[in-house]
Amino acid sequence: MGSSENEAVVGRLIDCINARDTAVMDELFHDDAVMEWPQSGERVRGADNRRAIYSAFPQLPTITPRRIVSSGDLVVAEAHLDYDGPTYETVFIFEFRGGKIERETAYWSESFVAPDWRADWVEQLDQQLS
Repeated sequence: MGSSENEAVVGRLIDCINARDTAVMDELFHDDAVMEWPQSGERVRGADNRRAIYSAFPQLPTITPRRIVSSGDLVVAEAHLDYDGPTYETVFIFEFRGGKIERETAYWSESFVAPDWRADWVEQLDQQLS
């Protein structure tokens, strides 16, 4: 599979989470896929654990992609996550094998308002902050 096909898989993943239809994830991830969340030091290994995590989520976010770039079996997605309250800016790194996700690494940070002292040197991005 090429980069554009892998980007389409990431697009389907975002769509299924936004639709709260996480069963579709079984079509997108390998059964032995690993998801890593370095900031909390967690690793989710395998389909059974992924299903359990997503079925236990108190609330899934609405994901708004900002940018998706890819090369071969690597796709990086920048996105805004909204949990109907807290919002996060997130970077997802997806590694593919044979057209399915083999590894996902996610980094996220709560959104915050930029300090006034930097205003003279920056452009303000169009984003919603809570």
